[in-house]
Amino acid sequence: MRGLRYIGKLSVVAVMFGLMAMLTGCGINNIPTYKQAVTAAWSQVLNEYQRRTDLIPNLVATVKGYAAHESSVLEAVTEARAKVTQTRIPADILTNPAAFRQFERNQATLGGALSRLMAVTENYPNLKADQNFLMLQAQLEGTENRIAVARRDYILAVQQYDTELTTIPGRWYHSLFYSSYAPIQNFTISTQSMQPPQVKF
Repeated sequence: MRGLRYIGKLSVVAVMFGLMAMLTGCGINNIPTYKQAVTAAWSQVLNEYQRRTDLIPNLVATVKGYAAHESSVLEAVTEARAKVTQTRIPADILTNPAAFRQFERNQATLGGALSRLMAVTENYPNLKADQNFLMLQAQLEGTENRIAVARRDYILAVQQYDTELTTIPGRWYHSLFYSSYAPIQNFTISTQSMQPPQVKF
């Protein structure tokens, strides 16, 4: 009788270990893993946008020295930067559509203002030859490239995470174990931002 109980206990333990091994190998941890990848990618997006924001005061000051009468363009950049820096980013921004869209709009406005500023500088040969301006221009171009890469990485991470939430077996794991994990917002491209800026002289 004791032997049967012992064998029964061993069987239960063996089944539990078998189930645990099956669960760890079948993707039960994918959702939190992918969520961490999204969070890391988002941090890099913020880092690159901050880098761009930090470059703007020096860029505006340099351009102002040569093109002071382009005040409307300079003001647009300054105002867009102020809006970006004054906007608080809520903790739930990745799952809050309204907050995410506002962040995206603010960054797009700043990007558009910077594009117009760079287009205006084409009319000032002395500015284009200024070493400080050339250095700032190169840094801005490099930063814009890094922003594009960071956004791409974020988009791919969100795609992987959101797909896991909506496809089997991730959908089952989501409903059973990770119901507090919500789909995450992703970047969009508006038709307006796809068009080149109009610069009138």
